[in-house]
Amino acid sequence: MGLFLSGRAYAADPCADYVLQPKPQNVGRDIVGQEMDVIQDQGHMLFAVYEDYPPYSWEEAGQPRGVDVDIAKIIAEDIGVEARFNFVSAGENLESDLRNNIWKGALIGGRISNVMMRVPYDSSFKCRVEQVVFTGQYAAESVAIAYSKAAYPDEKPVPAYFRFDPVAVENDSISDFYLSSFAGGQLSQKIQRFPNMVDAMAALNAGATKAAMGPLAQLEHGLTTKTSVHQPPLAGFAVSKWTLGVAVNFRYRPLSYTVDDAINAALQDGRIADIYGQYGLTFQPPER
Repeated sequence: MGLFLSGRAYAADPCADYVLQPKPQNVGRDIVGQEMDVIQDQGHMLFAVYEDYPPYSWEEAGQPRGVDVDIAKIIAEDIGVEARFNFVSAGENLESDLRNNIWKGALIGGRISNVMMRVPYDSSFKCRVEQVVFTGQYAAESVAIAYSKAAYPDEKPVPAYFRFDPVAVENDSISDFYLSSFAGGQLSQKIQRFPNMVDAMAALNAGATKAAMGPLAQLEHGLTTKTSVHQPPLAGFAVSKWTLGVAVNFRYRPLSYTVDDAINAALQDGRIADIYGQYGLTFQPPER
C-alpha cells in the first residue's frame, strides 16, 4: 500500500519517490491452489525456477536439481506438502518474470506458481511491484573472477589486466556491462561474450580465454583442477553483491509468512549452508 506523506522525503526512504500503481485487472483466472489451506489440502505446491541455470536449477535425467530446487523442497517439507517445479525461461527483465509467473500469467501458455525462487531483493524495486511480496531472503550472491592457473601462476587477475588478456562473460550480464564501461571502454576488444556462464567456463577450462567474470556460484560450479576463482576489489561496481529471496503473490500473505519462517529456520540450523556445500559452493549469508 502506498503512503502519502507530508513534508520532506528523505533519501534514506527507499520508497520516497513511489507512485501508487493502478490495481491489477483481470488477473483472477489462476488463483486455485494459492491459499495456504488449499495448498495443504491438495498436498503439493508449485515453485517457479529458472531453466538450464546450474548450479541453481536444472533438470538431469528428468529430475529437478540445484540449490534453488533443494531450498524449495525445504519450504514444502516445512508446510507438509510435495514440492513441484515449473521450469521457466528468463524474460526481458525481473518485472516481466514476476508478472508471468507470480501475479498475472503469460499471455500465451505458462502458469502461475505459488513461489518464485532466486528473486533479487532490492528495497527500492519492491516499491515498484506492489503485486508481489518479496520475502524469504536465503542467500547472497556476488561477482568474482575465475582464471587459468597456468595463465596467472603468481598474481591473480583484476579488471585492469583485461586490456591485454581475454576474459569471458555472459552476454548482457552485469559483468559484461561493468567491463564494457571500465576505463572508458579500454577492455572492449578483449571481452568474449557467451550465451551463459556454463559456456564461458567451458571456454576458460579449454584454454580459449584466460579468465571469466560472473556470479561466484556459477564460476565455482564450472571450476576444474586447471582453474581457480577469487574476488578482488572492483572499483566503481555498485552492484557487485546482492541478496536473493523469493516472491509470492501479494494476495497470499499467510503463505509468504510461512515461507519466510521455513527459510529462516533452515538458515538458523545450517540446512541452507549445507545445500551450498553439497554442490561445492561457497554459502554467502543474506541480509535479512
